Order: sequence, then C-alpha cells, then structure tokens
Amino acid sequence: MKLPELNSDTIDRIIEMAWEDRTPFDAIEEQFGLQEKEVIALMRREMKASSFRMWRERVTGRKTKHTQKREFVAGRFKSDNQKT
Repeated sequence: MKLPELNSDTIDRIIEMAWEDRTPFDAIEEQFGLQEKEVIALMRREMKASSFRMWRERVTGRKTKHTQKREFVAGRFKSDNQKT
C-alpha cells in the first residue's frame, strides 16, 4: 500500500493516536487523511513485528476505536497535541 509522505513528527502523532484507546480511527482520518487500513499499514511499517501484533490484538474489536460502535458520544478524551 502506498502511503503519503509524512514527516517523523506526524508519524509519531499518528502512532500515539492509534495507541490511545479512546481516539477513534475517524479522528485520525479527519486530522491526517489516513483511513483505518492506511493507519494499520503505517503501524505495520513503523513498529517492530511484536509491537504491531500486540497493538492489533488490542484494537481488534475495540468499540472505542470505531465511532459507530461507541456507546457514548460526549466525553471523548482530547490530547493537547490534537488539532481539532
């Protein structure tokens, strides 16, 4: 998969957001223009294999990573590094 050119600070922020339990993939897409499958590809490329497997296991099926599956709307954690 061809990913857009991203600087190291942007890659670090995307990885940070992907690891956060309450930050949905929609927020990453809105802020950086990367769909879930592109975030997965980025994580696979940037992380050690064991860390990637641990992350995938952690986010697979997690309701908080998908806006439509959430049981809440308000109360989303917002990092100081987040643009919107």
